[in-house]
Amino acid sequence: QVQLVESGGGLVQSGDSLRLSCAASGRTVSSLAMVWFRQAPGNEREFVALISRSTGDTAYADSVKGRFTISRDNAKNTVYLQMNALKPEDTAVYYCGAGSTGWVSNQPDVYDYWGQGTQVTVSS
Repeated sequence: QVQLVESGGGLVQSGDSLRLSCAASGRTVSSLAMVWFRQAPGNEREFVALISRSTGDTAYADSVKGRFTISRDNAKNTVYLQMNALKPEDTAVYYCGAGSTGWVSNQPDVYDYWGQGTQVTVSS
């Protein structure tokens, strides 16, 4: 069983930065495909970024490309989402997910485990 705990959300102004953390237990993050999704009120869960388990390849939604960076620290068994140049439209609950099969996708169905989410609010 994998447990994921997100942290680092908060209220910031447009243009500010935040770093979200996703601490994993039960398996190493290097053995899992790790992903960040977000969900704003009234919207479906939206893909943000992923990092593959073996090569550490990354992929991003077009809306965050160039502003957000996903990374992992194997020693801390933690995945990060560095968010720069935040915009009001980035406001959402951000969820960390993990996939035990290693498949990567921008769809949430392939991921087995999810954290509880952390709120990010960006004011204009």
